[in-house]
Amino acid sequence: MSDERHVLVLPDRDAAEEAAEELADRFGVTDEPQLVRDALAGEDDAEDAQWLVVVEDPDHRLDPAALDAFAAEYEGWLEAP
Repeated sequence: MSDERHVLVLPDRDAAEEAAEELADRFGVTDEPQLVRDALAGEDDAEDAQWLVVVEDPDHRLDPAALDAFAAEYEGWLEAP
């Protein structure tokens, strides 16, 4: 079985950091989520970057629908695999 990875796309760094902290409380995520800055193509302004929160889920315990709803609370979404 391959490792499962979920990617939450969030509008800014603050939202990504808050969501990453909340993931442990809400979903019991034990591994620290990885935050990745995703600059939009052709954009030079750092303010226009989205942030990705990468969550490892090797045991397939996380529900994608619940993660998508969670990301929506931060004006983001769950990237489709």
